[in-house]
Amino acid sequence: MSDSRVLTLPGGRLAYEVTGQGPAVVFCHGFGLDMRMWDPQVEHLASRFRVVRYDCRGFGASGPFDPAAGYTHAGDLLALLDHLGIGQAVLAGLSFGGRVVMQAALAAPARVRGLALLDAVLDGVPWDPESAVALDEAPEQASEHGLLAGRAAWLAHPLFAAARRRPEVSRALAAMVACYPGQHWIGHDPHLSAGPRPIDVPEQFTMPVLVAVGEQDVPGFREMSAVLARLIPGARYYVVPDAGHMINMEQPAAVNGLLTAFLDQLSGQASERTGGTDERNADHAAEHTGTGHR
Repeated sequence: MSDSRVLTLPGGRLAYEVTGQGPAVVFCHGFGLDMRMWDPQVEHLASRFRVVRYDCRGFGASGPFDPAAGYTHAGDLLALLDHLGIGQAVLAGLSFGGRVVMQAALAAPARVRGLALLDAVLDGVPWDPESAVALDEAPEQASEHGLLAGRAAWLAHPLFAAARRRPEVSRALAAMVACYPGQHWIGHDPHLSAGPRPIDVPEQFTMPVLVAVGEQDVPGFREMSAVLARLIPGARYYVVPDAGHMINMEQPAAVNGLLTAFLDQLSGQASERTGGTDERNADHAAEHTGTGHR
């Protein structure tokens, strides 16, 4: 059974959902999307874990925010942990959500048992030119032609090219983007500095880290994940075949296998209880080894 509620914060609010019992795992979504993107993972993990997912400030059901009230997404995430009485959690984020969970881990490392970084944004690594141009297109369209045009431009971004070839995933993405308020595009976002860039302090990630990226993601994100895996001590690095940017939706079995194996490692639990199913699913993702990998 899921418990859906709203946490009110100064200048904004966070819609969130808690499902299951056990060690806490918190999921943070990609830009323009919302907590629904994690449906395949909640269904898989909720029998053994307390799964928390939420809409970041200004996204999905969390709705608009006060443009005069400074905040950080990392601070909001830590406030949600406090509100739920969670002392420690595994944090998982995709793309923009990956940046958020890294910033939260740097701000409060004692609160983070592990990090799962899926196709994560890493500031300091250049975007590939095609993606960089398309990244500017959505806010430009929103400003000049309205929010519907901005949403359409965002869905047309190369990030979602592989997902667009999967009708069910494409429909789910469109439904989420249709609920994006767009305030980051057409209004003032008072987001404050969230501390040092992860690329500048990788040695501060002392918790176990899983890095995964879709084989068909855009070049910039593939490079960001490779750099994360190379710089973070002991990070595990996987490339998920036949998947683009939205790996958790495009290849849910493979990603669920990776997450379960990672969580079992953290909990010291053997995966025999699943008859090896999660290990076989994880095997569909290729592990890359090298400097900084374990």
